Amino acid sequence: MLPAPFEYHRPGSLDEALQLLSSLGEAKVLAGGQSLIPLLKFRFAAPAHLVDVNRVPGLDGIAEDGGALRIAALVRHNQVAASELVSTRFPVLAAAAPQIADPIVRNLGTVCGSLAHADPAGDWGAVMLATGATVVARSVRGEREIPIGDFFQDIFTTALEPDELVTEVRVPAPAGRIGGTYLKLERKVGDFATVAAAIHVAMDDGRIARAGIGLTAVGTKNVQPAEAEAVLAGAEPGDGVFAEAGRLAAAASNPVADVRGSAEYKRHMVEVFVRRGLAMAVDMARAA
Repeated sequence: MLPAPFEYHRPGSLDEALQLLSSLGEAKVLAGGQSLIPLLKFRFAAPAHLVDVNRVPGLDGIAEDGGALRIAALVRHNQVAASELVSTRFPVLAAAAPQIADPIVRNLGTVCGSLAHADPAGDWGAVMLATGATVVARSVRGEREIPIGDFFQDIFTTALEPDELVTEVRVPAPAGRIGGTYLKLERKVGDFATVAAAIHVAMDDGRIARAGIGLTAVGTKNVQPAEAEAVLAGAEPGDGVFAEAGRLAAAASNPVADVRGSAEYKRHMVEVFVRRGLAMAVDMARAA
């Protein structure tokens, strides 16, 4: 099926892009296009205008600055996977990046675009919840920072206003001994996750100072099981507390049965992945 007709715009600056989003009705932003283009082809989306930001300068880069890793709007998944900074400083991001979809999507798709799409089966949403990231949105009215927990509202729904553009996502820089991983169950390479779990742990004096958990494909948005995180805070790591956190994370999930498995099976895998991921992350932090 062919997309519905639309008017194509290719701004040369961020100000021009924001002016277009402010003045045009029913506009969509095109960055990697790996989510948007299929929606257009199936006519699940039919915007009157498409604003291509790929030639806007200043929206491409990964850097640690101001106490955070800053991933700009045009950074592709494979740029994160290849980043030495990410691999040495941000283990949960390094673990997730090579597991995003397939090589074509990883070469073209963007981290910020994936977050703006807000697919509950999207991997980056869980990673950003686990790390406590912040989304930066710009419009002609100014810039605002949106905590990732507030950014996701429902399936394919975010806190973005129609005239706003995600310019970057900021991941807090790790302090002390940290570890993290991303465990993903998929039927075949490149498939959407059946279940996945992002785990981020910071250790202090042998105890868990902070644990972040994000879950993929078990709700109408990426899930952050607050009770599971709370039971880990200040705890001495071990099988017992890991098992309890896994149980609480499974209870916080709300998967649906589909061709990938029953709801009961998916909850079980949440429990397994959280328990296993915590053990892996703690071992990594201890070795740091």
